[in-house]
Amino acid sequence: MKLSVIGVGYLGAVHAASMAELGHEVIGLDVDARRIEQLSAGEAPFHEPGFAEILARGLASGRLHFTTDYADLADAEVHFLGLGTPQRADGFGADLSHLHAAVDSLAAVLPARDGAATLVVGKSTVPAGTARGLAESLERVDGVHLVWNPEFLREGFAVQDTLEPDRVVYGVRDPDAGGTEVEMLDAVYAQILEGGVQRLVMGFETAELVKVSANAFLATKISFINAMAELCEATGADVTDISRALGMDDRIGNKFLRSGVGFGGGCLPKDIRAFIASAEDLGAGQALGFLREVDAVNQRRRVRVVELAREMLGPLRGRRITVLGAAFKPDSDDVRDSPALEVASRLMASGAHVTVTDPEALANAERRIEGLVTEADASEALRGAELVLLLTEWREYRDLDPIATARLVAAPRIIDGRTVLTPRDWRAAGWEFRALGRPEAPVADHVPDPELALF
Repeated sequence: MKLSVIGVGYLGAVHAASMAELGHEVIGLDVDARRIEQLSAGEAPFHEPGFAEILARGLASGRLHFTTDYADLADAEVHFLGLGTPQRADGFGADLSHLHAAVDSLAAVLPARDGAATLVVGKSTVPAGTARGLAESLERVDGVHLVWNPEFLREGFAVQDTLEPDRVVYGVRDPDAGGTEVEMLDAVYAQILEGGVQRLVMGFETAELVKVSANAFLATKISFINAMAELCEATGADVTDISRALGMDDRIGNKFLRSGVGFGGGCLPKDIRAFIASAEDLGAGQALGFLREVDAVNQRRRVRVVELAREMLGPLRGRRITVLGAAFKPDSDDVRDSPALEVASRLMASGAHVTVTDPEALANAERRIEGLVTEADASEALRGAELVLLLTEWREYRDLDPIATARLVAAPRIIDGRTVLTPRDWRAAGWEFRALGRPEAPVADHVPDPELALF
C-alpha cells in the first residue's frame, strides 16, 4: 500500500521506516527541512537501536522517501499522524497546535483522491475527544475515514515494539460497525496481525484513554516503589527486598518496580500532566488527583540525590562530581526531562564542578544546559572525581569494576541512583556507597535482580 507518515520525529521516523520494512511504499513528511535532508541521506537523527538499519534498507529498496511538500502525499491511501503533543508553556495541558496544523494541510490535498477510500490514522497521544473533533473535520472530504491507533513504544525498543507489538488498538467512530477504516488498517498491519497479535477495536475516546492511562499506570508504579524507598530511608529497610517480594506476586508483576531517581523522557512526565489537565477540563479532576502526588514523588527523588551528595561531601561548592549518564534512560539519546540532567543542573547551581558523561546523549545535553561540562570518555570523566553519581543505567556503567574505578577518582564515593550496582562489591573495594531506599550498611546485601526492569 502507499502510505504517508506526517511528522518524522522520533515516533514518526520509526513508524515510517518500520512500515517500509513491512513492504509498503512510504513517504515521510516534516516541516523541518534539515531533518528531511538527514533522513533522505540515511542519517539517523537520534539514537535508537535498529533504526539506522531499517532506515538504510528502506531507502535502498526505494520504498521509503521523505519530503517537506504536502502535495507529494496526495496519492497515498493511508496517512499516519505522528506529530508531537508537548506540554503547553502556560500549563499542564497538551499543545495540539502541530497536530491541528498538519491535519489542516493534509485536508487540502485529500480531494485529489477524488472520493477513493482514504484513511487517516492518528498515532499521537492526545486528550480524549480530540479524535472525534478531527474526524468531523476530515470526514467532510468524500471517502476519508479516521482511526485513532495509539503507539505503545518504549525508547530503546521502538523498532521491536512497532514490528512486534503486544497489542494493536483501533479507535473508530462506531466500534460495532467495523467498516472500511478497519479493513484498510488491517491491510496495513496484515503481517503483524498474521503473527497472532491481538487487535482491539473500540471508540475514539476509549482508544485515546487506553494510551494515556497506560502511561499513567506505569508512572504510578514507578512512583509507588520510590515512595516506598522514602519510607525505607526513614526506617532503615531495604527497598530492593520490597521490590523482589512484590514482583513475585503475579497480580503486581516485577516490571517498573526498580527504585531510583525516577522517570523522565518525552512521554510519561508530560502525559500524566496532560491527563490531569484533561480530567479537570472535563470536570473530573478529582479522579486523577493522585497523579499529582505521582509527579511530586518523581520530582522528590531528584532532589534526594542532591541531598545525599551533601550528606557525603558537605558543602558542594568547589567539589568535583562526575555524573554517569545524561539520557533519561539507557539505549537512547533523549534528554527531555532527564533526571540525570536535572540533578547535574542542581549540583551546578550549588557551586559544584560537575562533569557529565554518556555514550550517546552528550550533544543533546549540551544543547539543553548552557555551560554543561561533558566528557565522552567515561574514564576521563571519572578521573579526579570526589563523588560519582550513576544516574542512567547504561550497561558500561553497570559493569564498572569498582577496584579499577577507585584508581581513577580522587575519593571513592558513589551514589547508585538506579539501584543497579552490588553494594558489597563496591564497599569491599573501599567505596563509600549510597543508594536511594537502601540502608547505609544493609544486613542482606543483595545482587540487583535483573528481572526488576524499569522499562
